[in-house]
Amino acid sequence: MNGTEYGQLLIFQTIAREGSISACARALGISVPAVSKALQQLEKRLGVPLFQRSTRKIQLTETGIQLLAQTSEAVEILTAAFEKAKIPAQIPTGTVRITVSQVAFSLIIQPIYAEFRRHYPHILLDISINNAAVNLIEERFDLGIRFGNSLEDGMVAHKLTGEIREGLFISPKYAQQYGTPKTVAELAQHQLIGYRLITANRLHPLTLMVNEQPQLIEMPMSLIINDSEMMIDAICQGFGVGRIFEPQYERIESKIDLLPILKPHWQTFQPLYLYYPPKSQNAKRVQVLIKFLQERAKP
Repeated sequence: MNGTEYGQLLIFQTIAREGSISACARALGISVPAVSKALQQLEKRLGVPLFQRSTRKIQLTETGIQLLAQTSEAVEILTAAFEKAKIPAQIPTGTVRITVSQVAFSLIIQPIYAEFRRHYPHILLDISINNAAVNLIEERFDLGIRFGNSLEDGMVAHKLTGEIREGLFISPKYAQQYGTPKTVAELAQHQLIGYRLITANRLHPLTLMVNEQPQLIEMPMSLIINDSEMMIDAICQGFGVGRIFEPQYERIESKIDLLPILKPHWQTFQPLYLYYPPKSQNAKRVQVLIKFLQERAKP
């Protein structure tokens, strides 16, 4: 049975079930002339009429009754198979490659990717954490999340957060042993937990606002790490002065071992943006992730 034969038989059976050509057209969502033409073609191919027509009703002929009985099960099986085949096309599937800075992963991706997986189990997220500049097109990424000042030209961009402050913290244990810095100048007498940027392989400089201007601060270091969770742990254990982005601090359930210091001098970073090449949004698997991130964004 080819596609034309299947379509004609489906229309024939629907006319028989609904009782008229117009009712068949409504049931299938097609025009009355299209139904009439398909029925005429089927009757012409078989060489016999399938319905007896009158001004008031349409009834199956003997041949029509036999054809209906012989083909009903086959058409039902084919219809069910076609409907089942449509489902995978409607379900987003495939891999979405996304590059994010470490702070973007901590603030945006980490809180939601398990939920996204539950909603879209057929989409594989391929996440690359990279603080260095990334060319999405050359490196074949579908999406990226970066601070606003790090976006590539020619990209579609959506703001996911407001401006983000990077805070300074110490632990009560450290404060008891070494005291709490009250001014920026006093930081020179304290120890910094250094932060090495992943992949960029350089230390993240400590910058604070002094007289409304960014100022690079030099401090002796007690430890160098390259992970935000390690940073929080090192601060809590009393290694020295550490940096945590304010939204990360707000998500920490127990803040008893984290004391914010010098808040008026905290540096402010631009918002985080989701960005991608215009063609990326054509893929359904990418569309659903874009929508998912936007719905959970807090600009």
